[in-house]
Amino acid sequence: MIELRSLRQFLVLAEELHYGRAAERLHMTQPPLSLAIQKLEAQLGVALLERGRRVVALTPAGQALVEQGTRLMELATQLPQRVRAAASGEQGRLSLAFVSTVGYGEMPRWLRGFREQHPGVALNLLEATLDVQQQGFERGDLDAGFVIHAPDAVPPGFARLSIGMEPMVLAHAEDWGLGRRPALARLLAEPLVVFPREIAPSLFDALLGFYRAHGATPQIAQEANQMQTIVNLVSAGMGVAWVPRSVCALQRPGVRYLELAGDPPQSETSLIWKEPAAPVVSRFVDHVRAALAS
Repeated sequence: MIELRSLRQFLVLAEELHYGRAAERLHMTQPPLSLAIQKLEAQLGVALLERGRRVVALTPAGQALVEQGTRLMELATQLPQRVRAAASGEQGRLSLAFVSTVGYGEMPRWLRGFREQHPGVALNLLEATLDVQQQGFERGDLDAGFVIHAPDAVPPGFARLSIGMEPMVLAHAEDWGLGRRPALARLLAEPLVVFPREIAPSLFDALLGFYRAHGATPQIAQEANQMQTIVNLVSAGMGVAWVPRSVCALQRPGVRYLELAGDPPQSETSLIWKEPAAPVVSRFVDHVRAALAS
């Protein structure tokens, strides 16, 4: 392995092509410099310089070392700054997962702002349901994730920042024939398109609890993982679906969203991560927290 000190001495000599001037720049005498270059050549097993009485020139091997060595010295010079930036969360990689519903809200704006403020952080984004995210956390593939759940029912073992709660609304086909103000009992009797329990257990259980509280049993017609797929199935007449109100931004032809008066089911979105958090994760959490406050 080449020592940086030896490499720097060679690069200065390669610039000057004169031992005396190079030694002066390096604040050393000529004999030690000459010996250092000879040791470097012996270490590499190649001649780096062509030495004449009056001329010093680079060999092809010497020219190659100049090109590669210059980049290496630049990296070595930048290394302390990069290490400090990584320690402070200003540089690194953030692997972030999110459920599809968050994409209809403020998340795209938060990501754009974070990237503008922290250009040294590479974002790795993954759309994934809660069960997939939990597997990613267990493997160490994920740093943080946006998840949806019933109010105050975030999965155990995570630190979290609540993004907010919103009511669930009923998506139904435009030609479903429910009328302008259908009775709740009529709505709860309709076939239901819903997400599987394993991808959002607490929210699934909360929906079932809502039906039971009103003396009804959900008639599940079809399950689907993604909200966009659920809404598409609603448009095809497969049934009705409970979705977070933010999904109303997904305007699918043939689909209407009905907001219920009174006390409809509620959903909550949270940003979750494992403690102790890496500096880059703390930076992102602080960024989202500040965006929420503003």
